[in-house]
Amino acid sequence: MSIIRPFQAVRPSDERLASHIAALPYDVYSSAEARRIVEQEPLSFLKIDRAETQFPEETDMYSAEVYEKARDILEQMISDGSFLKESSPCYYIYSLTMNGRTQSGLVGCASVDDYTGGVILKHENTLEAKELDRFRHIDTCSAQTGPIFLSYRPDEAVRTILRKIQEGAPLYDFTSGDEIRHCVWRIDSAEDIENISHLFSRIPHLYIADGHHRAASAVKVCLKRRAEDPDFSGNEEYNFFLSVLFPSDELKIYDYNRVVADLNGYTFDKILDIVENTFEIEKIGSTPFRPEKKGDFGVYHGGCWFRLTARPDVCSDDPVKGLDVSILQDRILSPLLGIHDPKTDSRISFVGGIRGLEELEKRADRTGGIAFSMYPTSMDELMRVADSGMLMPPKSTWFEPKLRSGLFIHQF
Repeated sequence: MSIIRPFQAVRPSDERLASHIAALPYDVYSSAEARRIVEQEPLSFLKIDRAETQFPEETDMYSAEVYEKARDILEQMISDGSFLKESSPCYYIYSLTMNGRTQSGLVGCASVDDYTGGVILKHENTLEAKELDRFRHIDTCSAQTGPIFLSYRPDEAVRTILRKIQEGAPLYDFTSGDEIRHCVWRIDSAEDIENISHLFSRIPHLYIADGHHRAASAVKVCLKRRAEDPDFSGNEEYNFFLSVLFPSDELKIYDYNRVVADLNGYTFDKILDIVENTFEIEKIGSTPFRPEKKGDFGVYHGGCWFRLTARPDVCSDDPVKGLDVSILQDRILSPLLGIHDPKTDSRISFVGGIRGLEELEKRADRTGGIAFSMYPTSMDELMRVADSGMLMPPKSTWFEPKLRSGLFIHQF
């Protein structure tokens, strides 16, 4: 039973402002990249999400003054009319269109109690340092500035309501510099709001697709506020966090590929000899190979691509061990290439499939290393792992398009 509720959003005052303010998530950029973006676009929401951009480069990006600056800029943009606050709680629809494919999500607030109680399921671990950063940002601003990307199994009744609303004129309709179209509709009808809330109350689980750190941080801020207010009712806004909820059948996970900087002392021929026991091997040649089915892997070294196909005894019905990213990790990366902890090993890098296979070749050639192209993890696999209470290996999913921050802010 999922609790979703409307909220009084702080949002850009008009479509023109929305197109200038909307920014990719805070963790997509390095500090230097964020500075360049804010220099190019002074209204970019990155000046709030990455407020160190407002200080000299030598400033500690985790200092209290940085988080306080984020709060001050947010308050200033509300005061000067760049942002407005809705007069009553609403839902929204946020649709993104990329390469002719559209995904439409409901914007609302999910429940912290659903997160702690196992209704909202995760599939990856979080890093304490990243949690602490967003915890301090959310707590200082008394606002969630970046939405959590949630998914749910398709519900035709929900889809029918949202499609009906999308027949009307949107609040915002703009195309960002990366050619992604962003459209937003407001849902302020009491009947629609009640129906949507009721329909989600019948959905047994929600799944975090992206935004694990933001979700964990929002939960910790809530627990802090509860500790400070022993008379809390559970209805305060801090008990809920900003989310965009998409049906799983509208989402696309891209391949998340791997490059290892060296061969760990082996020759490439020796690696192929060893893996022949667990994979069928086919030489492809100079043409980049993108796997077209689960269990297939592309391998690149020294100007040549090979296809590896996992033999039947390598495959597993286990939700985690059966993932292609797990098979690669357990059969090649760890035992042969010495990548035992991909989260911390500097010899491995991860490349989103949207960047193309040529990027894998460049990185591998630069150091004489080896690259692996992957078949994308599916939403069904993600939900199966989460349903089992298990966690995926690091860097198992790459979602596109990315949700923009700055279009919706949840204050508490």
